[in-house]
Amino acid sequence: MNTEQLAGPGGRLVYGVTLLILAFIVLPLAIVVALSVSEASFAIFPPKGFTFAWFHSVLGNEEFRHAFLTSVVLALASTVCAILLGLPAAFSLARWKVPMASAIESLLLSPMMLPVLITGVALLQFFSTAQMYNSAVNLFIGHLMITLPYMVRTVSASLKQVNASLEDAAATLGASPIRVFFLVTLPQIMPGVAAGSLFAFMISFDDYPISMWLSDSATVPLPIYLHQSMSKIFDPSISAMSTLMIVTGVVAVIGLERIVGLRKAMGV
Repeated sequence: MNTEQLAGPGGRLVYGVTLLILAFIVLPLAIVVALSVSEASFAIFPPKGFTFAWFHSVLGNEEFRHAFLTSVVLALASTVCAILLGLPAAFSLARWKVPMASAIESLLLSPMMLPVLITGVALLQFFSTAQMYNSAVNLFIGHLMITLPYMVRTVSASLKQVNASLEDAAATLGASPIRVFFLVTLPQIMPGVAAGSLFAFMISFDDYPISMWLSDSATVPLPIYLHQSMSKIFDPSISAMSTLMIVTGVVAVIGLERIVGLRKAMGV
């Protein structure tokens, strides 16, 4: 659709539908943020007054800080491992003649096709049968299982867009396969790696079904703590916790965009 078409009735219709979709997505989040700064001692909308007292209360809660740190560390660890495992896996399946490549790719992507709740139950039963009772390790394995497919999927899609002639030129000029990958291939697929990292981080950070089955009293991720708090009392502090989760996601998106943009600008 060109500029003239966007300026016409059809273009205005597209803009209108887009705005409606954005409003449908953003308005619930805006309501949560608005409730987090309400002076009322219970959740009402529209909010009354303006205060950051609920944020001070939440940030001063040691249990919340522990749950928040647990989720951040868990999300970072699963994201890093998803990169370390998903990147070579996607590259191998795309470039090498791997036996049963389709079956292996389907296996790697299978957690995306199965209900996460069922995956959590299956993992709980497996860890119980294997007598693996370390909740932190079990949570890490579970989160890695559900984040790895997104890394494999995005990197595989990016590899299809790589300009192979640049790789051939680098190899012809004497670059080793490792140098070709890091200096030619990786910069081209970096947007896919960044997108996969973002998906992996946010899915792990916001995950409830896996954490519900695998967490214990000593290792409580933030979504579990938030659910437990809501079951006791619902006041604006719950909205403050949710707002902090939203802010964390926004910071992750902006951070990745800055990193990818910097790399593109530097041409590395």
